[in-house]
Amino acid sequence: MGLDLRGFKIAVIGGDQRDIYLMQELVKMGASVSAIGFSPCHELNQVQLVDRLEIAIHNVQVLILPMGGTDTEGNIKCLDQDITLRLSPEIAAAIPEGVLLIIGFARDFVKEWALKYKWNMIEIANMEAVAIMNSIPSAEGALQWAMEKLPITIHGSNSYVLGFGRMGKTLARMLHGIGARTTVVARKRSALFRAFEMGYSYLHISQLSQRISEADLIFNTIPAMILDEKLLSYLNKDTLIIDIASSPGGTDFTAAKRMGIQAILTPSLPGLVAPKTGGKILAQVIPQLILKEVPHEYLRE
Repeated sequence: MGLDLRGFKIAVIGGDQRDIYLMQELVKMGASVSAIGFSPCHELNQVQLVDRLEIAIHNVQVLILPMGGTDTEGNIKCLDQDITLRLSPEIAAAIPEGVLLIIGFARDFVKEWALKYKWNMIEIANMEAVAIMNSIPSAEGALQWAMEKLPITIHGSNSYVLGFGRMGKTLARMLHGIGARTTVVARKRSALFRAFEMGYSYLHISQLSQRISEADLIFNTIPAMILDEKLLSYLNKDTLIIDIASSPGGTDFTAAKRMGIQAILTPSLPGLVAPKTGGKILAQVIPQLILKEVPHEYLRE
């Protein structure tokens, strides 16, 4: 028996192709779904598309914002690029108290608003289930970018993976599987021991400057400034950097461009390369959160 979301009023505020698949699943579960930031299409014929944020947030129990959250100014990415959305102080003040706000990643000012206006906000990007499942399309997408941009095969390349969390593990496994000479770079000794156990070369991050010139391909998964100007100066100019970390990434892209090093920031890869899979991942997690977090007596007819 499927999940029952009858009686729930849900608004999807911006997003990408994944959210179309998510909205279809929410409708199938009986929810009343409205959205802003999307063009009319057949897939959304049971979703109420609105043209003002004030309308979207009115009288709802659940707000769903994109996995990437907002930028530093509160702007929200939309699938329809002709639509501009901004989570402004005025809009924040109008969001109903007690609303369940589901967002991938929230900036500090959004967290402050959540406390001030008493939203029940949940960040899902780092939830174990979401992060592990999202690592699969993200890793495949990163490899796709590398295959398109490199003049050599990944097989036989010296490929470095910076960070050995959920994303780093999946990516290293895929690289190793297609024949790359894979080196894991991490801070924690436990991560380095695990990389060794899995058959990869390993390097403590403090030693990276000594070996980085050997890399043909670097994947960064660490959401902090790792590949700064000094470290980039040691690189071979033919090295390709694919930065998968949360925006703004962990690379000094300005310095890389000045040095003639190709560095690419690839945010929201699941939405770009595998939106149906990405949408299904969200649809496995978000309805469960709604049923758990929204009290039954809070439903409005």
